Amino acid sequence: MCGIIGYVGKNNNCVRVLIDGLEKLEYRGYDSAGIAYFNDGKINIFKENGKLENLKNKIDLSSSSNIGIGHTRWATHGKPKKENSHPHQVGKFTIVHNGIIENYGEIKTDLEKKGYVFKSNTDTEVLCALFDYLYKSCKDVLKVIKKASEIIKGSYAVGILCDDKKDKIYVIKNKSPLIIGVGKDENFIASDVPAILDKTNYYISLEDNDYGVITKDEIKIYNNEKLKNYDVEKFEFDADLMDKKGYQHYMLKEIHEQPDVFKKTVNDYVNTSLDGLIKKMPDFTKYNKIRIVACGSATHAALVGKQMLEEYGNVKTDVETASEFRYSKPFLNKDELVIVISQSGETADTLEALKLAKDNGNDTLGIINSKGSSIARCADMVLYTKAGKEIAVATTKAYSAQVAMLSLIALNLSYKKDLISTHEIKEILNSIRTLPSQMQELLSNEGEYKTIAEKLASHNDIFFIGRKVDYALAQEGSLKLKEISYTHSDAYAAGELKHGTISLIDEKTPVIAIVTDESVAAKTISNMIEVKSRGADVLYITNRLDDVEDGLYDKKLVIPLTHKLFQPLLTIIPLQMIAYEVAKIKGCNIDKPKNLAKSVTVE
Repeated sequence: MCGIIGYVGKNNNCVRVLIDGLEKLEYRGYDSAGIAYFNDGKINIFKENGKLENLKNKIDLSSSSNIGIGHTRWATHGKPKKENSHPHQVGKFTIVHNGIIENYGEIKTDLEKKGYVFKSNTDTEVLCALFDYLYKSCKDVLKVIKKASEIIKGSYAVGILCDDKKDKIYVIKNKSPLIIGVGKDENFIASDVPAILDKTNYYISLEDNDYGVITKDEIKIYNNEKLKNYDVEKFEFDADLMDKKGYQHYMLKEIHEQPDVFKKTVNDYVNTSLDGLIKKMPDFTKYNKIRIVACGSATHAALVGKQMLEEYGNVKTDVETASEFRYSKPFLNKDELVIVISQSGETADTLEALKLAKDNGNDTLGIINSKGSSIARCADMVLYTKAGKEIAVATTKAYSAQVAMLSLIALNLSYKKDLISTHEIKEILNSIRTLPSQMQELLSNEGEYKTIAEKLASHNDIFFIGRKVDYALAQEGSLKLKEISYTHSDAYAAGELKHGTISLIDEKTPVIAIVTDESVAAKTISNMIEVKSRGADVLYITNRLDDVEDGLYDKKLVIPLTHKLFQPLLTIIPLQMIAYEVAKIKGCNIDKPKNLAKSVTVE
């Protein structure tokens, strides 16, 4: 969610480093930004509501400083306004903070009794005041941080400056990501490696309850008052991924990267045979049930995976939203595998769900796009998708990579259990080879998607319907439309129309009907006819060269046919492109939709 950047070094260009870092963190989503730095022995704080450009217009980028911290805020406590923006200063302490201090209310009440007056509505200012209060009786900042950690509850990644220690940045981390970038005669802190990649690709991943102190030439990390040894990792990164490559938006670029992402994700396991699935994947046959836990689009990927795992892997599969799973009685069996899915590997609810499953004694598997992330380190087993860095807030290529990986797991089970014939194996291998070109074929239809979008853009309510895997795809298509075009849309299981939903259909109401699963195609078409007879404007998306009469839909969009295991990877492309084109027509901020964050690291 929020972004943290910090710098301490030999150079006096700290202000420029902080702003550059914040620019690279903009993709995470934010509603205000600020920086704090020492200059001539005094702390300077600048912060502004809105876009980073507002902050840049208020500061002198050539200001001399060699130490400072910066932040992009996504509002949790208090409205998006300057007073609630970070950094916050109380007494001798200035801090930036990602996460949520759950017991800040009682701490605030206690500090108010001690004479503290608060200027903001944030939990962060309360944490800053707590540091200041504890420091009055103990002048050791590290001891103050440790004592504060015993008082506060919640998630936090904090960068700290103290007026008495003008050459040091202090940090503490719990349940919210924070890394330390390692340079030559300079060091950094950041919530994400891309913030500092133009300065260094060497970093240290902080673990929960780590705290420490950083100078230009020294890093000390503690846990439970003991000095820790740490590994310096190298981040392997293709800088071209940060380039739009001529595309108007990152989202459009990432949609067009899906053929290559599919090849990279699948080729590690499947080449001329399926043997790689067995050699490079865990033994899934020992589990009698699979539970998939995720959030947002990853949940929709899981719902597609559920259909594939049950049909091809013959294993009972349940899908749960992580935020619900962690607060419900899980009823996990010991022979049940828990799979968690997260693009960033830092999604707070998913990480906590993973920990619950581990505490219960279940085997856990992470399907992750980010190596070295919290979920990757915590899970018993990890399968990495090969989506590369995704910049647009609304996921496209990472979602497709997750669906591809779940289909490979289903194929693994089917192959190992001897549930598929030699003929079908050949068909699957052929589908894998031809799928990228079929994706490219769909991606070339931009004019058709634009024409569809022009009809949809003026409507405030749009409905998606489908059955089985098509219902799962409808849910993701609806979410994409909501996320980036701010259009109200809902996805319904087509068979549920008669149970209330059909009352919402009026003359010219747009309904997008997805029909790719032949086993339920006739049923979904009958539902499509129902809404059409009530005046709906029906977009019929299908892989069928069928004989449905022209009058039963207003527009037909035919997608290529492939093996059922991989059909969703084709079906999703028109849904992504239509959402993109609607948002573009409406003039929305496509890569950075309002109120959304790329990596949701708080509840």
